[in-house]
Amino acid sequence: MYYVPYSYPSQNPINVNIPMTQYVRQPYYSPYLNGVGHPNGYNGLRMTNGNPHLSLKDYGPNPYVVNIHEASKQNSTYRTALWTGEHLQVTLMSIDVGDDIGLEIHPVVDQFLRIEQGQGIVQMGKDKNNLTFERKVYDDSAIMVPSGTWHNVINTGNTPLKLYSIYAPPNHPFGTVHVTHADAMAAKKPQGNGKTVVFGKTPDEWIQYTEFLVKEGLEDVKRGVNATHILQEFILMGVLVGKGYSPQKAYETVEAWERTGESKLLQQSKNM
Repeated sequence: MYYVPYSYPSQNPINVNIPMTQYVRQPYYSPYLNGVGHPNGYNGLRMTNGNPHLSLKDYGPNPYVVNIHEASKQNSTYRTALWTGEHLQVTLMSIDVGDDIGLEIHPVVDQFLRIEQGQGIVQMGKDKNNLTFERKVYDDSAIMVPSGTWHNVINTGNTPLKLYSIYAPPNHPFGTVHVTHADAMAAKKPQGNGKTVVFGKTPDEWIQYTEFLVKEGLEDVKRGVNATHILQEFILMGVLVGKGYSPQKAYETVEAWERTGESKLLQQSKNM
């Protein structure tokens, strides 16, 4: 039995009044063949031998549209941030045959993962030594990981496991790319020289990197700005640095929030 919905006029006569069987989605034929004439130029796609090829990089926090299925299948890195915003982050992942994401926990981050290609097992639990939740996952499986939950996804198939992950709030710095699982582990584990490296910098290098903010904060102290306002401003700046802003850009951004009145709370605390 066919159901024929009302169709609006189209630039392409192919997709007028396409019959649809119940529960079966019919193919959509775009009026922009192979992307030619598309008003947005496929928003990051370029054509290679007639096939769309995405430029995989972090497009946040700007408005962005992407074929997430194709992006996930195309990605060959362990992790690449595709979009990092203020409240959530989208990353692409490719888990090699026999590999896994690695047992981990996000204390204040909820996570959503969707399998686009391959098969595996997801395990979760409140105790890292007692993962009480286990399910098989495959194409189109969606996984919801509550904050504070230990979890792991293991590739049990014979092809790379392609997926994308949504973190809320963001869990990695803007522009994060980990080519291999080993790269991801190296970003958060001590190196061979015994020094801890976090996202490419040792603790002392992070201190040197944020020295600009320390100096500006001390200047506010000298000017007699109240402590509550100083803490609000410079904690905010530190958060923005963690999101990928340079210290100078973070300073300018927070100062603009106060100056323009975009942040009423900053203006109030300054006048306390």
